[in-house]
Amino acid sequence: MNPTQPLPRRPLGRNGPDVTVLGFGSAPLGDLYTRLDDLTAIQAVAAALDAGMTLFDTSPHYGNGLAEHRCGTALRRVPRESVVISTKVGRVMDPHTAPVRVTREGVISPGFAGGLPHAASFDYSYDGTMRSLEQSLLRLGTDRVDVLLIHDADVWTHGDEADARFREAMDGAYRALDRLRADGTVKAIGVGINEADTSARFARAGDFDVVLLAGRYSLLEQPALDEFMPLAEEKGISVMLGGVFNSGILATGPVEDARYDYAPAPPEIIDRVGRIAAICRAHGIALPHAAVQFALAHPAVCSLVLGAVTPGEVHRNRAALATPAPAGLWADLKSQGLLREDAPVPG
Repeated sequence: MNPTQPLPRRPLGRNGPDVTVLGFGSAPLGDLYTRLDDLTAIQAVAAALDAGMTLFDTSPHYGNGLAEHRCGTALRRVPRESVVISTKVGRVMDPHTAPVRVTREGVISPGFAGGLPHAASFDYSYDGTMRSLEQSLLRLGTDRVDVLLIHDADVWTHGDEADARFREAMDGAYRALDRLRADGTVKAIGVGINEADTSARFARAGDFDVVLLAGRYSLLEQPALDEFMPLAEEKGISVMLGGVFNSGILATGPVEDARYDYAPAPPEIIDRVGRIAAICRAHGIALPHAAVQFALAHPAVCSLVLGAVTPGEVHRNRAALATPAPAGLWADLKSQGLLREDAPVPG
């Protein structure tokens, strides 16, 4: 695909908008891992616009609202109808209280080095969902969002409390989102989580348009093929994929400080990625380009939301579609046991 050509588009949900197959993921703009200056962050969003991306995904969680602020600043320079904005509910900010870093054994969550000085609290109730949306609209500087997702109601975030959070989300947040969709306030509703099995649980429990699944369907691992992806096809749920580089290792390769699932990559992951990268090199394709092309091959996927902190990273992501990987790449990965036999591949 010529990088000057428009990005292909796919429908998001049964009645939602069409979106470009590459979207912009704004978690890094919330000072994920390291602090980022405002100008660089805003330039990254502007680069995504210039690259033709129309889908911009954000969340109150990313820097306690900082990513929404930065996205909104950049997106206000273009007509509102030219972009599709996705954000999330499940956390409410308190501007009068400073955030406190809380960790619990067995619970993994990405860490933000900076962000806004507002404390977040989980709230998946009906009223909490409406309050979360109102706060997001103020930070984004817009009168509406197009896609609204229930965020992090999973074991990854809540540990032993996950089942209670799931019930709270279905009893409260889902009812609020269903009403907002019915009255036309939002175009599509869904969930954004890091677990394939929890994605399937939500898909069975409600009438969702879209699921943003992070990390569980990538060139490195495909557990979502067991249940969730077939269910998404059956129910007509569009899948937005985040984390297609598994927190970085499929972008950087098996370097010493590579990250996997928001933490330093363990030796077995570094070894597996090294074997995948070697086969990619043998076929003349860059590892991150193969990762993007593979993730887009599944028929349930509508878009990849790719994080970036600089315009250069945005251009790198866009370039991933420029040169299709040879068919032999996928055959070799499967024959070496590095890719599931039932995984759809390009071509």
